Amino acid sequence: MRQLVQLWWFEVVLSRIGMSRTSERSRPERLRRMAERFRVLAVDLGGLMIKVGQFLSSRLDVLPPEVTRTLEDLQDEVPAEPFAAIQRRAEEELGIPLSQAYDFFEEVPLAAASLGQAHRARLSADVAADAGFEDVVVKVQRPGIEEIVEVDLDALRRVGRWLSRIRLVSDKVDAPALMEEFAQTTREEIDYLHEAASAERFAENFAADPRVAAPQIAWERSTRRVLTLSDVTAIKVNDAVALRAAGIDPAEVATAFAEAMFEQIFRHGFFHADPHPGNVFVTADAAGWRLTFIDFGMMGEVPSGIREGLRTIVIALAARDSRRLIEGVKGVGALLPSADTREFEKAVTQLFARFGGMGFAEMSAVDPREFRDFGNEFGDVIRSLPFQFPEGFLLLMRAVSLTSGLCSSLDPDFNVWDAVEPYAAQLLRDESGNMVRDFAQEAMATAGVAWRLPQRIDGVVDRLEEGTLTFDLSRLERRMDWLIRLVRRAVGAVVFAGLLVGGALLVGVNPVVGTLLMVGSVVPLGYVLFAGIGRR
Repeated sequence: MRQLVQLWWFEVVLSRIGMSRTSERSRPERLRRMAERFRVLAVDLGGLMIKVGQFLSSRLDVLPPEVTRTLEDLQDEVPAEPFAAIQRRAEEELGIPLSQAYDFFEEVPLAAASLGQAHRARLSADVAADAGFEDVVVKVQRPGIEEIVEVDLDALRRVGRWLSRIRLVSDKVDAPALMEEFAQTTREEIDYLHEAASAERFAENFAADPRVAAPQIAWERSTRRVLTLSDVTAIKVNDAVALRAAGIDPAEVATAFAEAMFEQIFRHGFFHADPHPGNVFVTADAAGWRLTFIDFGMMGEVPSGIREGLRTIVIALAARDSRRLIEGVKGVGALLPSADTREFEKAVTQLFARFGGMGFAEMSAVDPREFRDFGNEFGDVIRSLPFQFPEGFLLLMRAVSLTSGLCSSLDPDFNVWDAVEPYAAQLLRDESGNMVRDFAQEAMATAGVAWRLPQRIDGVVDRLEEGTLTFDLSRLERRMDWLIRLVRRAVGAVVFAGLLVGGALLVGVNPVVGTLLMVGSVVPLGYVLFAGIGRR
């Protein structure tokens, strides 16, 4: 509450009494201190607060860099829950003692997080025979975490409603909607059955690709609060030393990882939204090596609306069309109704003017400091506008950002543009194909109407001849009579013009014929001028 009062004082009160410069000068350091205090509080409280901090660190669209940079290294690592509590929780869920469920269960956790923790174990012989594997990692939810999450979410909703009443905030962000996005993501993350289904869907998408794998699920030992997966622990994807020791080129891993991530985003429309180094292993075997993803609690989808918006954005970028780019941004749902698109269009025009003429190869040669400086300027403009990316699009941005950072750490020469280019080109080809398809469909529809028209006319004539077609012809007859006269007069005008022009051309060669034609043109002219006189 003290932080909210401070925010209100500096951002609202001082601005209204003519001291906005004082507020602006102190804003960066003040926001950094505020974020640091929240970071310390989140670590102390654990539970949902760490997730809140991680969520806020990714909101580059609504929060200044002083806040996101301070929170971005907030790790989901908290003190482990006592094993006795974890054992009770697991046995309550599975309905049998751990000694029966597993031949072995390691008491010291492999990892402890805010919502649960993971332990190594070995399946009992009968379950292992059915599952096809015996070494597993068991994720167990912390006791009472669901109640804690609901209480914290309720408090966050109240904060969101309170913030929505402050115009300074409501003009920039839909705070209640932001809180609901976070609530939805959190509920999915604490439902281990949802995570298990996501893991299987991910594995199915890459079933034909030997380069990418995911752990298998032991469904007989899995519930909403306990998840048992095959143990796929191997070389961490960012451990360049271990990769080289295994005879694996880190640069090749970077390329394969980027291809796997963009395959998920652009082809599958279902992607791992938290691909940090702890969630990706490189597994070596006799056939070579593969990437193994774990932890499918945070997954993203690219719905058709966002995909269409992305296509529009890619085409606008290729054409350097700032207006179409804004249409694409609207298409992904990133602009609030209060958005002033004129300011955004100016910012995008500046972006195109500075970097728009460059290809992917040229961009890779630009000094990174120039990108950073322009990014800071462009970011200030973006944050001044009422942007709020939908959760799905935000997860996509997070995935791409983590992908770029991880690949660059493996290969200093890695260029994310090269990895994206094939998919961008495919989007452009799809767009061209859509245009051709739409044109073809329209042409076929027109041709179909034209093809059926004679048959329909024949049908009408047949019915007329048979006397089975009945309707009021009086108005139609009058209309048809008027139309026929109009057509005849038009024909008369054409004949008049033909005779007159022909006579004028021939009069110099053959005066007699030329004169006769010119005189004869008077007849159709008279018809045009006087036909229909006396008719009603």
